[in-house]
Amino acid sequence: MESFTWKEFFGLFIHLAGFVIGLGAVTVIDLHGFLGRKSAYWTEATTRTHKVTKPLIWLGITLAVLGAWIFHSHHGWTFSLGLQAVISTVLIMNGFFLSFKVSPFLLRREREGQASELLPPEMQKKIALAFVLSFAGWWSALLLTVYQVLAKR
Repeated sequence: MESFTWKEFFGLFIHLAGFVIGLGAVTVIDLHGFLGRKSAYWTEATTRTHKVTKPLIWLGITLAVLGAWIFHSHHGWTFSLGLQAVISTVLIMNGFFLSFKVSPFLLRREREGQASELLPPEMQKKIALAFVLSFAGWWSALLLTVYQVLAKR
């Protein structure tokens, strides 16, 4: 077994902690959003839940990127790390859309007493696409992390 540095250990720990927090929050809000497509109850639950999951997703992506930077800082770029960087960029852009377009829309509806009403079809389509990007991105990035760790052996 190859030895490792404490910097690598700490970086990988922070990186994986980001996945635990971020992917956990993404899974929760994605399931709520899926159930909320046809249910007033779950639409309202999604509006309330996103207030908790949104900051957790941002914390997760921050830790995942920071940990990757620490873990890989002395190894240089590889194709899989570059691909993971592209995925992280897409996740961040997707997060901006969800945080600065969708979240204010949901909060406004909640203030107006419409939190339990189904979302308009156009908004549902945009949110569904964002959730697919988010879920696929997080899982793909985690898969690449596993590959990168095992490739170092």
